[in-house]
Amino acid sequence: MLSPRAVCTDKTAVALEIRHDKNYAGSMCRLGDEIEIEGVRVRTFPTEHTAGAAAFYWENDVGTRILVTGDVKDASKLPPCDVLITEANYGDPEDPSCHFADDLESMKCALFEGGPVAFGAYEFGKAQRAVELMRDFGYEGAIRMEARTRALTRSMLEDAGELAELDSGGEDEVFVVAPWDLGKLPWNVKKYVLSCRADYPYPVIKISDHLDACGLEDMVRKLNPEVTLVYHPGGHRPSKFSKHLNSIGIDSISIDQIGNVLSNEFI
Repeated sequence: MLSPRAVCTDKTAVALEIRHDKNYAGSMCRLGDEIEIEGVRVRTFPTEHTAGAAAFYWENDVGTRILVTGDVKDASKLPPCDVLITEANYGDPEDPSCHFADDLESMKCALFEGGPVAFGAYEFGKAQRAVELMRDFGYEGAIRMEARTRALTRSMLEDAGELAELDSGGEDEVFVVAPWDLGKLPWNVKKYVLSCRADYPYPVIKISDHLDACGLEDMVRKLNPEVTLVYHPGGHRPSKFSKHLNSIGIDSISIDQIGNVLSNEFI
């Protein structure tokens, strides 16, 4: 937000300003544009994690093709590369919670089963995906949200449809609120959480903004890098995913291992 050296897409910049109530000080580009950063031509590609989420691609002075992603939901438009720097939010193949597919049918059934219904979703990313899915399902009515989530959704989606204030006013109301705010809604509202986590006190419908472990592996195979650097999130998953890639013959290192590698080279 505060660094003039920051670079992001226009949709991401607007979302940051709404979320943090500060002016974004960096530069902006449209998703899919090619931009110049300190003399290097950098191309942007969609990752579909949120509206406007971008991966950045460039060639260095010896022709090495470098691709840096944030979180990825859809890797189909990402280009092949020599060096891939990417995430591993659900990159532990031994963890059952890292294997999932979006349960679109359950969400559609919950939406149209009658009576008021609420979906718990984070205000940035998941809430917009929930609105997109409901419109794709054919729901044309109002979707009720708190003010900041409405502002984010209107700024990030081209055709969000009618978004209304949170207070209920009918028998077939549809709400999208933060998971921890579901309990504030009336008792007769059916409540679900859109997540791949299982630690909520409400029924969970598996809808994710991320690739699962198999999807991440498929992405790396498709992009065919000579080496993959895994850097996100904190904890053990980057090293777990990196270890898995190495075990199937794909050279990889996680960010926490870099210091050890450099130290060993100097010994």
